[in-house]
Parts: sequence; C-alpha cells; structure tokens
Amino acid sequence: MYTDLKGKVVAITGASSGLGKAMALRFGQEQAKVVINYFNNEKDAQSVKEEVQKAGGEAVAVQGDVTKEEDVKNIVQTAVKEFGTLDIMINNAGVENPVPSHEMPLNDWNKVISTNLTGAFLGSREAIKYYVENNIKGNVINMSSVHEMIPWPLFVHYAASKGGIKLMTETLALEYAPKGIRVNNIGPGAINTPINAEKFADPVQKKDVESMIPMGYIGEPEEIAAVAVWLASKESSYVTGITLFADGGMTKYPSFQAGRG
Repeated sequence: MYTDLKGKVVAITGASSGLGKAMALRFGQEQAKVVINYFNNEKDAQSVKEEVQKAGGEAVAVQGDVTKEEDVKNIVQTAVKEFGTLDIMINNAGVENPVPSHEMPLNDWNKVISTNLTGAFLGSREAIKYYVENNIKGNVINMSSVHEMIPWPLFVHYAASKGGIKLMTETLALEYAPKGIRVNNIGPGAINTPINAEKFADPVQKKDVESMIPMGYIGEPEEIAAVAVWLASKESSYVTGITLFADGGMTKYPSFQAGRG
C-alpha cells in the first residue's frame, strides 16, 4: 500500500466498468476518496461506489459526458464539494470501433476524438486550473495506449486520439512542472476488459493477440490499476511527462523475438 494516498481525493472518468472500475477499487484499497464518473450506467457506478467503500475508501458517483465542458467542470466541483479538494485527476473515459479508414463516417471520427482526446483535455484543463488557483501540487494521469506509437489499421480515429494524448500530456507536463503539477500517461496493451470480452472469448483471436505480446498473456485491469496508484503516489514524485507502457512488451516489436528478421 501507498500510505500517502490515504485520504487523497481522486476523480476517475469512465469509472463504472473496465479499467476505470479497477482503478477506483484499487484507490479504495489505498483508503482514498474516489469520485466515480459514469456516462449512462448509474447502476454499475453505484455498485463500484459500494465496492470502494467496502475496500476502505470513500466514494461518490457523478454522471457526466466528458465531451461536455459543464459536465467535466462538475466532476471537479463534485470532488471539492464532497471531499474538500482534488488531488488526482484520471482521464480514463474512452471509446473505439473498427471501421476501414476510407469508409469512416465523420460522426465516428468525431465521437472517438471528442471522447478520447477532447475529454482528456477538458479533464486535464479543469484539474490543472483548480490546482493553479489553489496552489496545489496536483497530479493528472491520462489513459493513453500502445497505439500512441503503434499504428492500428481500422482504428485511425483511436490511434489519432492516443497520439494526440501523448503530445498533449508532454506539453502540459512541461508547462506546469514549475508549479509542481505532474502530468503522465498510462499506455495499456491488450487488457482483459469488457470491451474486449467477445474478442478474447474466441480462442483463435485470443491466441492471435497473445502472439503479439512477448510476455505471452493478456493483462488484467488490476495490473493497470497498480500503475495508476504508483503514478499517483509520492514514489513517482520525480516522474512527469512520460507514457508508462503496461503492455507485456507489446511495444517492443515482438515479431523480431527469438532473432527473427
């Protein structure tokens, strides 16, 4: 456990399932105070809230669309209203869908960019604004992906959003480092989340994905949550402007493993 996280206030977007849920539960175990943002699944968000409380933390659930300024402002305001401050902002909400690039409707492009990239910007901006106005050495963690550096055919909108998050995070980190505000990315690889459940239930597709991972297995959400609490803790106090890949080596050109090439 990271004792310095006890009582810290963390807001997590898209926290009713998947990686967001895993992070919320881990922060609960660290006895933090968690703001659980959800888009439309209030039942699941309330369930996560109860699990966080059982784990030893405090929690509140707040509905909000991360593509809307007022909703994102409300997430930060809820943290301050319910828990008195905001220490850590995790911009996790994201979407994806496969479409051949030459057939991609503009609506599909806009939805992914506005959720993944603009949503992360709004969350970062509102958190940093609060930190600056209140002289807080706060922490922002954005959810990127191995696809900030690995091209992904059929997912040009997703890859573009994650590539954007990379430079957005680096720019914010550089801009606000003098104020003691840290901004970092987590770059997951293939993780066993609900969005991937159908794919990984197919043995052929599962084996294909595993072949891209030098460590040979698909990661679990808890392994990403472990990265998040480290980046949020004092143990990473000298770390800013990075993407910490948690990918089993997927970014290390696995096709060249065993000397191939």
